[in-house]
Amino acid sequence: MMVKAGEGRHTQLVLTKKRAKQQQRNTCTIATWQVGVDRTEVIKSNLNPVFSKVFTVDYYFEEVQKLRFEVYDIHGHCSIGSRDDDFLGGVEMTLGQIVAQKRITKGLFLKYGKYAGKSTVTVISEEISGNNGYVELSFCARKLDDKDLFSKSDPFLEIYRVNDDQSEQLVHRTEVIKNNLNPVWEPFKVSLSSLCCCEEKRKLRCLVWDYDSRGKHDFIGEFYATFEEMQKGIGGNKVQWDCVNPKYKLKKRNYKNSGFVILSDLKIHRVYSFLDYIMGGCQIHFTVAIDFTASNGDPRNSCSLHYINPYQPNEYLKALVAVGEICQDYDSDKRFSALGFGARIPPKYEFCIAE
Repeated sequence: MMVKAGEGRHTQLVLTKKRAKQQQRNTCTIATWQVGVDRTEVIKSNLNPVFSKVFTVDYYFEEVQKLRFEVYDIHGHCSIGSRDDDFLGGVEMTLGQIVAQKRITKGLFLKYGKYAGKSTVTVISEEISGNNGYVELSFCARKLDDKDLFSKSDPFLEIYRVNDDQSEQLVHRTEVIKNNLNPVWEPFKVSLSSLCCCEEKRKLRCLVWDYDSRGKHDFIGEFYATFEEMQKGIGGNKVQWDCVNPKYKLKKRNYKNSGFVILSDLKIHRVYSFLDYIMGGCQIHFTVAIDFTASNGDPRNSCSLHYINPYQPNEYLKALVAVGEICQDYDSDKRFSALGFGARIPPKYEFCIAE
């Protein structure tokens, strides 16, 4: 979950859930009271799912923003909350609590305030810099180890960011490629803040797994990379890493790797901010349009918005000054167009549209 601060600050929230009963397919949703915000992907046959879905909500320091997280066991392809789905529990907290504590774990509640056993949901928040860039990554693999007896492996790739305290944060999980030792995963996009906190040398731990429908995925291998290394893949240049299983490396004398993972393409996209446009020379032209028709009342009447107050500006003038003082700094010629509808122009005092 990515949280946008009112002052250009951002935090990221990642949802996890633990449950100690029968295996099931889990998904987590987040709602601002009764207004649905978003939902995670469905993780099959896992009692301790780590969701890779990132949520985005606006964060305002001056407001109490109440959120509700709900976890469901999904049975069908219908929307969340259908009759076929089991409600596993929910919990309410404020966005301020999440941001202040950075990592918060709370027990889930069933209906009528009953505890959902030992089930918990953990939300992790992280401040993100104002960098609005993101990257598009295309990964594939070659000659991966075969973990299945009667078929080939069903590989998928996970990318974790290594934090300063050596904890790991899931950044992305690819789709599963069935029965293939040379998978080509779909390209995906991720923000630079999520990927590496905008630090090119920050370590990324990448793991390759053989998917198991029961949730007990077989480990194929891993490798470490940095965004600095990945940037060599710009323009279609391929970057390759050995996919290594540490246990095999210790036990087998002639062991080299469990295959290769290849970054076949990398594209960097930058999302320009308002400040980028202004510093790049963008001008803001301030234009005013005023309704002078009688619908606004007699200007001699104090109830009219056009009332000519001998002691202070009327509401129209106050609004024009408030907005104009800000916009004038971004207009090089300092000339502002004023449009009047229904005004009587001297000397004949005829109705017209004037500029």
